[in-house]
Amino acid sequence: MFSKEALPPGGATASTFTQVLAENLGHSDSGYTFIHEDGREHFVNWSELSREALRRGRQLLQSGLRKGERIALIVPEEQEFVLTFLGAVSVGVIPAPMYPPMGFSKFEAYCEDAAHILRAAGARVLVMPRSLADLLDPLLQAVEGLRAVVSEEFFAEPLVRSAPQPEAILPEDVMFLQFTSGSTAAPKGVRVTHASVLANCAAIISALRLERGRDRGVSWLPMYHDMGLVGFVLAPLIARCPVSFLPTLRFALSPRLWLETVSRHRATVTFAPNFGLALAVKHTSAEEIQRLDLSCLRVVGCGAEPNHPETLRSFAAHFAAAGLRPGAVVPCYGMAEATLAISFSEIGVPLALDVIQKEPYHASGLARPASEAEVPGSQVAFVPCGPPIAGHRILIVDDEGNPLPERHIGEVVFQGPSVAAGYHGDAEATRRSFTAHGLRTGDCGYLADGILYVTSRKKDLLIINGRNHDPQTVEWAAAEVPGLRKGNVVAFTRPGRATEEVVIVAELRGGDAAAVARQVRGHIQTKLSLPVAEILLLAPGELPKTSSGKVKRSKTRQQYLEGALRGGALYQAS
Repeated sequence: MFSKEALPPGGATASTFTQVLAENLGHSDSGYTFIHEDGREHFVNWSELSREALRRGRQLLQSGLRKGERIALIVPEEQEFVLTFLGAVSVGVIPAPMYPPMGFSKFEAYCEDAAHILRAAGARVLVMPRSLADLLDPLLQAVEGLRAVVSEEFFAEPLVRSAPQPEAILPEDVMFLQFTSGSTAAPKGVRVTHASVLANCAAIISALRLERGRDRGVSWLPMYHDMGLVGFVLAPLIARCPVSFLPTLRFALSPRLWLETVSRHRATVTFAPNFGLALAVKHTSAEEIQRLDLSCLRVVGCGAEPNHPETLRSFAAHFAAAGLRPGAVVPCYGMAEATLAISFSEIGVPLALDVIQKEPYHASGLARPASEAEVPGSQVAFVPCGPPIAGHRILIVDDEGNPLPERHIGEVVFQGPSVAAGYHGDAEATRRSFTAHGLRTGDCGYLADGILYVTSRKKDLLIINGRNHDPQTVEWAAAEVPGLRKGNVVAFTRPGRATEEVVIVAELRGGDAAAVARQVRGHIQTKLSLPVAEILLLAPGELPKTSSGKVKRSKTRQQYLEGALRGGALYQAS
């Protein structure tokens, strides 16, 4: 499956990540480059990385932690996070990465979410930097039995000779807990095993055709998120492909730095969610593009949230002047329950949407190809997410779990060795999602010629008069109206007198609120033939969001039904 350059000689045979770290002790030819907030860069080679991780692991054992116990990591600084995460993994202590507080405006809500995660993980220890120690003190008070560790002080302590030796680590052992983003429900801790990580990383390396000596990554993705952690920390460690890490906050403050870093470091692979591509386009001027050379990029992966066709097209067109190759933009699909990757589109092939007939899609759940003779308003288009990763299988099933033929919309089911071992401490949720027939993803989609097209989140479907509508299609249409913040629109239904009714809640960027609301209602009616019962416009930052910036549809709907959103609304139109 792999070229000789794709993996180190022993990498393909390692059965645990601890073995990967041990094998890397003998290699110092490349490694990670950590870019600090002030722009300074610090390089750590593979050998140094493994040696320090193994030392930190022994220190965790020295402190009284043992294999199988959980520690939570709220560590924003990338180098400290990587070393501490790998240190825990090296001795069988199970890390649970968590997102840091983003500011003071919603700190109370952050503490509630963080306390839920800490309790769900059963964490004994919370590792954090000195800079967050005072701020996070309320968490320590809220979670009984939780001990705080300041990373700079703890890992500076010398390792004594009598420190316990690590226990044997097996492929089926849990390697870390990856908490879901919470976009559709409360975050759940996915039990990711050593075996599932190695299987998924091997498939990622194969799909991206990673070759040592040729490929280099650049990432600004948060490491508490599966795409940043598995995709840019763990898979490159196995392939021994160097990566440069740009702090997430630096990207958020100045999105153009992402592709400037790609250009300067001559990266061949980088990834971002849909909103990251949109921000890069918005904040990189034509003058700045002239200073970029993106001819080095083979892959700009795009996943983690629904891919908007126009965002992908505009990114490819905008950066073509900087040498971005046609077909470099690669839509993909994955989730924490699958460790990370489920499917990748083919590298080097320009984006080709699947355009289907709207009527049979909404009425019967059929993805019939549209003809060129049909009027544009009678069509709907979906982005290809590619075939399943090597050694895995994708099925589309009905509500009873029966497989459906191609071009029938149903739930996406994923089978193979990358599937995680369930949810930590939640047997009922594990039973529902991790079945004998595969992982029930909760996403709707269809297969066409073996290619996966994801259409919506099953539980978020808008069912109006017996017809199914995807919430993101409605949200994208609303965001086309000037005055709304793109990516900050939520569509859902409420009970009506005769049928469910559509509600739009969005953040207002500017303009006359009443006029914007009228335009949104008219635009959705014209474009989608869908009446909107109510529009609620909020101030920027007021929509409930996940740690990775995705809107929380179910939370927004809940707050709307409880009346909690109306008090802060700038405008309400029924």
